[in-house]
Amino acid sequence: MRAYERLLKYVKYATTSAEGAESTPSTPGQIELARALVGELRALGYETECSDKCYVYSRIPATPGHEAARCLGLIAHMDTAPDFCGEGVAPRVIENYDGGEVELGCGRVLSPEDFPELREMAGHTLITASGDTLLGADDKAGIAEIMTLLEQLAAEGAPHGPLAVCFTPDEEVGNGVLGFESGRFGADIAYTVDGGPVGELASENFNASSARVSLRGVSVHTGTAKGIMVNAALAAMEFNALLPPLETPRGAGGREGFYHLVSVHGTCESAELRYNLRDFDYAGLKAREATLERAAGLVNERYGEGTVSVSITPGYRNMREKLYPEHAWVVENARRAMRAAGVEPVEQPVRGGTDGALLSWQGLPCPNLGTGGYAFHGPNEHITAEGMDKCVEILRRLVELYA
Repeated sequence: MRAYERLLKYVKYATTSAEGAESTPSTPGQIELARALVGELRALGYETECSDKCYVYSRIPATPGHEAARCLGLIAHMDTAPDFCGEGVAPRVIENYDGGEVELGCGRVLSPEDFPELREMAGHTLITASGDTLLGADDKAGIAEIMTLLEQLAAEGAPHGPLAVCFTPDEEVGNGVLGFESGRFGADIAYTVDGGPVGELASENFNASSARVSLRGVSVHTGTAKGIMVNAALAAMEFNALLPPLETPRGAGGREGFYHLVSVHGTCESAELRYNLRDFDYAGLKAREATLERAAGLVNERYGEGTVSVSITPGYRNMREKLYPEHAWVVENARRAMRAAGVEPVEQPVRGGTDGALLSWQGLPCPNLGTGGYAFHGPNEHITAEGMDKCVEILRRLVELYA
C-alpha cells in the first residue's frame, strides 16, 4: 500500500486535540486511531503496545548481523490542530493535477497565486480536503509514511538495525511528550516526521515562553471618577503600546523573534493580556520577558503599584543547543539520506516548536523531517502522493545508514 492510501484512511479519524483538557489524550478520537495503528503494526508482525496515555510504542528487532547498530527512532503525532475543524474530513484525490486553481468547496479556492508550489505539482496526484475542514496531513502523513516504511521492511526483509516507533497524542496543544516514556521507546537517537515540504530538515527552533499580564483597576461612578478611576482595560492598551510594534508574527520572519498577543479580556475593574514570546536565541527570549516587566513597571508608576503584574511560564527550548556540536552527525545522516534519495535538503529554522525539541532537551537527539505537506492547520492544506512516496524513500535511506 502506498503512503497516500494510508493517509486517506487516517484522516477520517477525528483526532483534533483540545486546549486545556485535563486528560491525556485530550479527545477520544485519538484513542480510536491509536487502536487502529496497534492493529496494523501487530498484523505486520511487530511487537506493539499502547500506553494508558495513548502513546503507541513498537519495537522492530534488527535483522541478523545488524544487532549492534544504534536503535533508530521515528516519531509522529496522531492529533490534528484545534485551529480549524478536523471532523468529517472528506479527502479529495485529484489525479494528474493540472497545476491550476482547485475549487475546494465552501467558496474556497486553492490557488497557485497563494501557494506557488502548486505549479510544481502539475502532473502529480494532489490530495486536499473539501473546504470545510483541514486535511490532517499534519501529522497523519508522517504516520502513513512511517507505516509504509515498516510494511516495506517486513515484506522485503531489507537489512536494518533495531528500530523504535512511537505515535504520540496531543502534540498540537503542546503536550506531545508529557506522557512519553523514553525507556519504553528505547531509541538512541530519533527523528520526528512532522515537517513540511519533501527534504525539509529542521535542527533548530524557537525558544518559547508564555506570559499572562493581569491588570487591576479602580471602578467608581464616572461622575466622580477624576483622579480616582483606573480603567484596567485602558491600562492594558497602554501596556501593549509599550511593546515594539513591528516585533509581531506579522512583522517577523527568518530568525526574528516576536511578541504575539494571543488574547485580550477586560473591563474597567480588571483586564488580562496573554502573550506568546518567541526567539531563536535564549538570551533574546529572556530580554523579551524583561521588556514585559519594564512595561509593567511603567504602567505601575503611572497608576500605582500593583496595577499590573506579569507571570511568565517557560516553554520549549531550541533543539540546536542540544544537537550541536555533539550530535551534529545525527543531522548529517539526515542530509545523507535525503541526497541518497535524490533530494537536496532544505534547511531552515522551525518558527515554532516540535516534540523533537523537547525530546532533545530530555537527552534524545531528535531533528525534524518533512512529510511533503503544505498549508497545515487550515482548509488549504495539501500534499501529493508522489511527495509522500519520496518521504518514504528518504526514511528507507535513513534506515540503511543506521544499519
